[in-house]
Amino acid sequence: MSGADGVATAPRVTILVCDDDAMIREALCDVLREERDFEVVGAAADADEAIELATQHQPGVAVVDFRMPGGGARAAREILLRSPGTRVLTFSAHADFGAVEEMRRAGVTEYLLKGVPNTEIVATVRRLGGSGVTR
Repeated sequence: MSGADGVATAPRVTILVCDDDAMIREALCDVLREERDFEVVGAAADADEAIELATQHQPGVAVVDFRMPGGGARAAREILLRSPGTRVLTFSAHADFGAVEEMRRAGVTEYLLKGVPNTEIVATVRRLGGSGVTR
């Protein structure tokens, strides 16, 4: 891919942020928008909106809260079904084994706890958005 000046640029990672807490959703969008190679294409407050936006935008990465209205696991399953190129990252305040296992059964391989450093979130999104990543 080349920029307007003819210099090759890396493709941007498109991201969908899904969290029912507006403050967390906005903060996460702000952190991700700071990265030159990231583009936030949507933000959803519940599973239905997440599924709709993922279907519409086909993001490279969807960051999905486990406990949002409609269910994070349901959202992840449907996003992976309707947007097969999307990789899903669970971003949750809940570290219990059951939550992690439910998301794994839904097809999610990455699970970060809220409160991790922003650098870890960015690195995980960048890794998932890179080429050759498998679900």
